[in-house]
Amino acid sequence: MNMRKAVPVLIIAVALSGCSAFRKSAAPDEFAVARNAPLIIPPDYTLTPPVAGTAGLSPQDAQGQAIDALFGGPAPRSATESSLLDRAGRDRATVGIRSTAGDPDTRVIDKGTVTTAILNAPQSDGQVASAQVPQ
Repeated sequence: MNMRKAVPVLIIAVALSGCSAFRKSAAPDEFAVARNAPLIIPPDYTLTPPVAGTAGLSPQDAQGQAIDALFGGPAPRSATESSLLDRAGRDRATVGIRSTAGDPDTRVIDKGTVTTAILNAPQSDGQVASAQVPQ
């Protein structure tokens, strides 16, 4: 009876050992160091050194070139979008306005009592239209 219990335990032990004794290939050695050839950057003979007295790129030109390289330049606009932007005053927009819009020193326009009354009006149905608050 002792032998009957020992055989299943021995079979389970061999199965759980991973059967590494039956493998023919060796596991990779994590500590082995391989020597690779160093990276070599070939010289670019088409570049010429700058000529003395010529103007280089200004920071704005370099920034514009970087933005064009990243984003591909301005996106084409439809006629409707261009018309809407022109009517909204696209040419009079201040550069960097998004940075100053949240500034505490930004002056806010007084909307007046009529606009405040409209915004604070309770929900009600009129003669011509009805208002519903979305749930």
